[in-house]
Amino acid sequence: MTNAIGNVPRAMTGRVVTSLHKAFFLRLPKVELHCHLLGAVRRETFEALSVKHRAPFSREDVAGFYRREGKPTGVLRVLRALESQVLLEPDDFRRITYEYLEDAARESVRHAEFFWNPTATLRDVGLSYAEVQASILRGMGDAATDFGIRSLLIPAIDREASAAEANEMVRLVIASRDDAVAGIGIDYRETDRPPELFGEAFRMAKAAGLRTTAHAGEFGTPWINVATVIDELQVDRVDHGYTVIDNSELVRRCVEKGVVFTIVPTNSYYMRTLDPERWAIEHPIRRMVELGLKVHPNTDDPTLHHVSPAGTWELMYSHFGYVARDLRTMMLNGIDGSWVDEDRKRSWRTQWTAEFDAMAV
Repeated sequence: MTNAIGNVPRAMTGRVVTSLHKAFFLRLPKVELHCHLLGAVRRETFEALSVKHRAPFSREDVAGFYRREGKPTGVLRVLRALESQVLLEPDDFRRITYEYLEDAARESVRHAEFFWNPTATLRDVGLSYAEVQASILRGMGDAATDFGIRSLLIPAIDREASAAEANEMVRLVIASRDDAVAGIGIDYRETDRPPELFGEAFRMAKAAGLRTTAHAGEFGTPWINVATVIDELQVDRVDHGYTVIDNSELVRRCVEKGVVFTIVPTNSYYMRTLDPERWAIEHPIRRMVELGLKVHPNTDDPTLHHVSPAGTWELMYSHFGYVARDLRTMMLNGIDGSWVDEDRKRSWRTQWTAEFDAMAV
């Protein structure tokens, strides 16, 4: 998957990317703050686990899950299939965690903070939270040993489930507290599930000392969702957040507070709704940067979006037109938004800036 970008429309201002550029994007030191574990499952692993568990998916079915042509559709149906019919044993989660981190480390991701949604697995498969978390942490530990990549797990609320189920998830996270589980998130379909429905779960998490983030403004939903996660849920960073640009006062406050937005250039909604020739020109990401918001590019669902970490940064150069100084700022934004201690952040800022400047093209 090295330096992969699949089925991405080229904007009118698209730049030629040379082999030197590709080498730079590959070697650029990175954090990844917005990736869904189930959206990073390798196709061959999906196939192998489907056979292992006698899931009702042929090789052609699985190939269809990974197809991304024309105006791409969302990936939720694939994630749901994995949750209910493919990932049925704790060791399956260890495997996909290890493989995701192996793939990320190959592209110079030094630190990853990734999402896992427990609710459907616990409810539909019957596994326990503690045993699945332990398996994921084993995969993280093995990857740290074998590839030198640091990582943190972010259990995420399934916003299509009930508020009561969200509260129970947070209670399970607190009961199985581990330093490698730094906080919680919330994701899945946002259109009719506003963030205020889950306020109690976020308050519980904050009271327990957990960090928080939330998907908001992902599917063209109103800017009020972004305001709610910042003002009411009091998140530490925002995932997507594109419709923040629709409210100038909210933008001003986010700039003043230094809110980090983990953006995704391959987000399906805007690829589906914007003209391919104008896609990267009209994408809200461009306006977010112009307004001074702190953005950091991520893969989201790398194997399903057909994009790798290096490919994500390549898009920011080739399609969005950002030059080295812009990319350096985004790299530092990622460090600022990460959930590691301040001493480590200071060390990374110094070391990674020197590395970046030495190899920038």
